[in-house]
Order: sequence, then C-alpha cells, then structure tokens
Amino acid sequence: MQPTQSLPDRSPFSIGNIRLFIAFRIFFNARFYYPIFTILYLDYGLTLEQFALLNVVWAATIVLLEVPSGALADTIGRKNLLVFAGILMVIEMVLLCVVPAGYSKLLFAVFLINRVLSGTAEAAASGADEALAYDSLEKEGNIDDWGRVLEKQMRLQSIAYIGAMTLGAAVYDPVLMQKIAHWLGLKVVLTQSVTLRFPIYLTLGMALMALISTICMKEITPSSEACPEPSDCTPSIGDAFRMTFQAGKWILKTPFALVIIAAGFLFDHVIRMLLTLNSQYYREIQLPEASFGLIGSAIALIGLVIPRLSLYLAENQTPGKNLGILFVVTLSGLIGMTFFFPYIGVIPAMMLSSAMMMTHFFVSHYLNRITPSHQRATVLSFKGLSYNLTYGCIGLLYSFLLATLKTRAAGTPGRTSDPKSR
Repeated sequence: MQPTQSLPDRSPFSIGNIRLFIAFRIFFNARFYYPIFTILYLDYGLTLEQFALLNVVWAATIVLLEVPSGALADTIGRKNLLVFAGILMVIEMVLLCVVPAGYSKLLFAVFLINRVLSGTAEAAASGADEALAYDSLEKEGNIDDWGRVLEKQMRLQSIAYIGAMTLGAAVYDPVLMQKIAHWLGLKVVLTQSVTLRFPIYLTLGMALMALISTICMKEITPSSEACPEPSDCTPSIGDAFRMTFQAGKWILKTPFALVIIAAGFLFDHVIRMLLTLNSQYYREIQLPEASFGLIGSAIALIGLVIPRLSLYLAENQTPGKNLGILFVVTLSGLIGMTFFFPYIGVIPAMMLSSAMMMTHFFVSHYLNRITPSHQRATVLSFKGLSYNLTYGCIGLLYSFLLATLKTRAAGTPGRTSDPKSR
C-alpha cells in the first residue's frame, strides 16, 4: 500500500509517541530539588564526603549500564525500558519521602540505593526515548520534522525547568512556607525538617506522570529496511551483546557518526564541568548568592531561543559550518571566563550554556538521521557513554590538578594555612 501524499504534511505533534516523548522528557528531567541539591543532602543529615561519594556512585552506574541498556532497548523494546525507567524514578523518590532524617548510617544506605536506582533509570531512558520518538516519526510522519520536535521539546523543557527551579527553591524555604500557611489560615508549624521534603513530594508527582507517559507509549517495530536480517529484530536479551558489538563496529566504520559523537563529547564534557562549578565562578565575579537562582532562570530563558536558532542553522547550514559556529561560541565563552570580569562575566557563562544546548541539538539532529532504526538506541547510548565517561575523566583531572596546586601553594614560602590567605 502506497503512503498518501498528505503524510509528509502531517504535524509531528499529532503523533501520540511524539507528544508522549516530550512529556516524558519534561517529567523525567524537571526535578524540583535541583536548585537545592547539595544542601538538601546535608539537611537530611549526610556529610559532604558522603554526598561526593554518592555522586560518584550515580555517575559510575550510568557509565556501566549506558550501552547495555541501549542494546536491551533495541532488542526487548524501547517502551519496556522507558516503563522500567519510570518505575525506578518512582521508587527512588518514594525512598527519599519516607527515609527518616538524622540517622547517618541508615540515611547513607538509603541514599546509596537511591543513587543506584537513579543512575539505572537515567541509563535506561537514555537513547530509548529518543529512538522510539524518531522511529515513530519515521513511520507515521516525516523524519525531516525531527528538528521541529527537538526544538519544541527543548523549549518546553526550559519552561518546565524555570518552574522547577523557582518553585522547588520556594517550597524548601520554611520561612516562606510558614508565611503562606499563616496567610491561608493553617495552624501548622513548618520547620526545615518538614519543608525539606516538599521538593521531593513534588518530584514524586513528576515521577508518576513520567511513568504514566511511558505506559501510554506505543512500541514501534523496526521496519524491514532497518532489519536486513530477521534475527536483528528478535526481542531476545541475549541479542543485546551482539547488538552492542554491531553498533560499536558501525560507529567506527561510519566516519560521519564517529565525528558527530567525538565532536559532541569534546564540547560537552568541558562545558559541563565549568557549568557544574558555576556557583564558585559567580562568587569570583562578585555576584551575590541571592542572584544565583535568577541567573539560573535567565539561562533557562535562553533555552527558549537557542533551540529555534539551532533548528535554523541545521536546516540552512552544513554540518561543518555549524561545527565552526559551535567552536567559536564555545571558545569565546571559555576565553571570556578566564578574565573574571565583575558582573558582566556572567555573559561568557551564558554563552557556554548556549553552546551546550546547541551541541545537544546538533548531535541528536545529525546522529538520528544516519543511524539505522534497529540499532538507534544502542548508538545513542554509545553517545551517552562517551559523554559521561569523558565528564568523569575531566572531573578526576580537575581534582588532581586542584590537589596539586594546593600542595604547591602550601609549600611556597610565605604561605600559611589560614583560609583568608588563599
């Protein structure tokens, strides 16, 4: 049966899986505890050392499971992996809702389980959601509209991020919550031990919505053109190992795919490390801590513009030119940050945030277009693995260099151990 001529004109947002993909990305990623992430752990009763160790466990879990989960998605079904990710997110949030604060050993054990579950959920969702959405567009619409889908998804996610940043920080503040309670006429006493769970409760609601989104998705079977051999599409867990090997070999034999992934992680890990440390940078350029939340919201507002610009560039410029533009924006931001200009030094930081968004858009746009359907989730997982692995490596390098510099500074004559001298 020949496809109708009107099919390419169908709006991509009329496709159920596309709408659910956007919804899942929003519910899965807009977490209300992000603006108070570090102090949340400390207020529960954990130490900074435990917090750092938990983050290492989280990152290690993602690295170990990233590619295997992508291969499983390509063999047993993308929807199955996404439902699994949604279930894990619900469980990880429930644990934080019920764990008693103040009991150090129990807290660490529960948070350790939470971080493993969170990392597993991240790995399971990575690649599977995008692969399912792209295959749905390929089957029911026009794959040339993938850029429009990415643009809308990123813009709506930025709006959700603004809301999560603002509301999450607000409900965490016991003074503000007490004032609201009095205004509503509620006879309750809201202390920090009570309000610290409010962002968790809200995120649990998002987890439930993410799970519902995945349950409502429809599995898309790879087309016969994407599966030249019947065994390539057999939903067997044992095939995951073969799929991983095949996808890795395909990447190495496809220069354009290799360049896309390499360029992506070269930009991603450098920018992500700097953005992770942005609060320290903001202090160095004399910005008050009260402005950090506003800056985060301003960066999220940029997310309403950058996806549309990225779509225009992807449709009107060659990949080489877009790589050059990305290089210029990134280098300008990096150079600008080295001067630590008071106040206006926030501009190069925003340039790097823009470069990060452009990187993710371009990589998804080009990589999905050239990747065979039957191994799309696995290839996207290789991309995620490269990102997280290089990010972890540069984090270790940063820690080593920082420790080396501190050792040298401590051994320099005239230096003291007084913190004010550093």
